[in-house]
Amino acid sequence: MQYHDVRVHPESDRLPRPEQLAWKIAQVAADPVPVEAAVTDMIINRLIDNASVAMASVNRHSVMSARAEALAHRREGGATVFGMGPNVRVHAEWAAWANGTAVRELDFHDTFLAAEYSHPGDNIPGILAVAQQCRRSGADLIRGAATGYEIQIDLARAICLHKHKIDHVAHLGPSVAAGIGTLMRLPPAVIYQAIGQALHVTTATRQSRKGEISSWKAYAPAHASKMAVEAVDRAMMGETSPTPIYEGEDGVIGWMLDGKNAHYRVPLPEMGEPKRAILSSFTKEHSAEYQSQALIDLAFRMGQKIKNWDDVEDVLIETSHHTHYVIGTGSNDPQKFDPQASRETLDHSIMYIVAVALQDGSWHHVHSYAPERARRPDTVRLWRKIHTIEKPEWTQRYHETDPDKKAFGGRIVIRMKDGAVIADELAVANAHTLGATPWQRADYIRKFQTLSEGIVPHQEAERFLEIVQNLPNLKAGELHMLEIAIPERDIRQNTAEGIFNFGQAKPAAVTAATSTALAS
Repeated sequence: MQYHDVRVHPESDRLPRPEQLAWKIAQVAADPVPVEAAVTDMIINRLIDNASVAMASVNRHSVMSARAEALAHRREGGATVFGMGPNVRVHAEWAAWANGTAVRELDFHDTFLAAEYSHPGDNIPGILAVAQQCRRSGADLIRGAATGYEIQIDLARAICLHKHKIDHVAHLGPSVAAGIGTLMRLPPAVIYQAIGQALHVTTATRQSRKGEISSWKAYAPAHASKMAVEAVDRAMMGETSPTPIYEGEDGVIGWMLDGKNAHYRVPLPEMGEPKRAILSSFTKEHSAEYQSQALIDLAFRMGQKIKNWDDVEDVLIETSHHTHYVIGTGSNDPQKFDPQASRETLDHSIMYIVAVALQDGSWHHVHSYAPERARRPDTVRLWRKIHTIEKPEWTQRYHETDPDKKAFGGRIVIRMKDGAVIADELAVANAHTLGATPWQRADYIRKFQTLSEGIVPHQEAERFLEIVQNLPNLKAGELHMLEIAIPERDIRQNTAEGIFNFGQAKPAAVTAATSTALAS
């Protein structure tokens, strides 16, 4: 890796393009370095992972709405929409929108945490949509995905967004644009312009992840991905972007991040160096915020030692700065203790999550968030006895650069009314690479089979798993075979009329005006 010093420059400096971060990212994207076998295998795992959570969420309201909007933008030879089968095609940017929402809805796919947080699997829907519409091969998709993961993870390693209350999808717009650039074999000059445009239109505040969390949490990465597809489209047609987008006097760093005195050291692969960042990311075994994964596993084993939950006096979770301030009591969000809260809020409350994990000894993406589960009186009483504190040693491990020391867990101390204390800690989740049961291909397949059961016909599930594991050999124009068909009777539709389908007998009556360049 090489580290790039990134600072704010006044306009009088006229920072040369080769010294700008967006240009350096574009060069990495355009580098035709081969993809290593381990990276290819992990990309296949994450395609399976994305499909798993998309199928499980296919009939949730946000996903139905996004799908309805996408289906109003049909396009012959376009990209596919999760659940609709390979023959239903829409414009690539709308496929990115619908599929990105389906992937993120349950907050149940892969994660990378460093200076910033990310779900790098969010790169896949936009890159895959363009690959399908532009008739690229499986090998092309692999190259594009490797770049998307690399860029988002490298930005997350170095540039903190949440400190300034900027949503983490600001790193996703540039990474999807870069991944599409790799996929399409675009020159650095075009990718550079696309990165600038994508970043410019994907910066937003973190209010979407604060307080009573809304359905926009699922849409935010899909929106960034859609914006990236459109940015590449415009750049291919010769349009330019605000520059320098990162280092400019009025750029993102100067006014949204660390300001005029900022200094970041951003790691990027050197020319000819393989893109391996995906191997630093990790998926979720449980449908909850990643920082809760190890604590859920820990709660499973600690809960077995308690017979009566009303005998618990107090539960303390010692953990990292992020866990305490974002999903813990340090957030000062009263909604995190509200039994009437939305699912999106509950999966960002470590107090609720630990309470249910202690009591149930298991976790389910639907049942653990059911209203009747959240409102159970003994759970509410236990839930309100739980609080978090930041411990420097856990924060240090959270930010550790050595992957063998990096950890996102914590310590739970349960104090009983009789004075007894039950205490234990867990640094990494069981499914983590360094965990008790690190995940392999069979685990990703099991996750897909579990989450798609009762939704995807068995024969169709087996067909998808066979095709996706043959990804490197799929020829140009065959990527539509990665689509999963759900019987019409089992896939629900949002029947409310929006602008796109208002007064129309069929959503297909509305067509999109974008993606001109991507038609070739």
